[in-house]
Amino acid sequence: MPAKLSVNLNAIAMLRNRRDLPWPSVTGIGRIALAAGAHGLTVHPRPDERHTRHSDLPEIRSLIDDEFPRAEFNIEGYPTEDFLLLVEKHQPEQVTLVPDDPAQATSDHGWNFTTQAAFLTPIVKRLKKGGFRVSLFSDPDPDWVAAARDTGADRIELYT
Repeated sequence: MPAKLSVNLNAIAMLRNRRDLPWPSVTGIGRIALAAGAHGLTVHPRPDERHTRHSDLPEIRSLIDDEFPRAEFNIEGYPTEDFLLLVEKHQPEQVTLVPDDPAQATSDHGWNFTTQAAFLTPIVKRLKKGGFRVSLFSDPDPDWVAAARDTGADRIELYT
């Protein structure tokens, strides 16, 4: 099921991590969002785990599988080998590839498909072979949006 609204849990995770307490609960807020009608949950697990922790991923996967089986899980991130292995382990319905450096504070641009299509195409192919729907983060440039199609991705997410 393609998501219509996927709630990003990173800000909740960041608040939890800043307090070094178990709340607010990422899965608790995810449960509230899904019960209120959200179609999915999105996380961006960075290597330093400053937002979503890797330990959150199996809990979110279980929440969706056990309580909201029609919802979907979207994991986004820069496609390092470690990220790809994390995705393959936790089996989200969608993987969104973003161009930010793993140490970057937040996403601030989309992929440059003119210079990065050759890098992205085999990664998209690998993910699709694994059964994942693939989305690419794109600036709202009509030429880049058209070029994204050539990578084999299923969809794009516009950076605005």
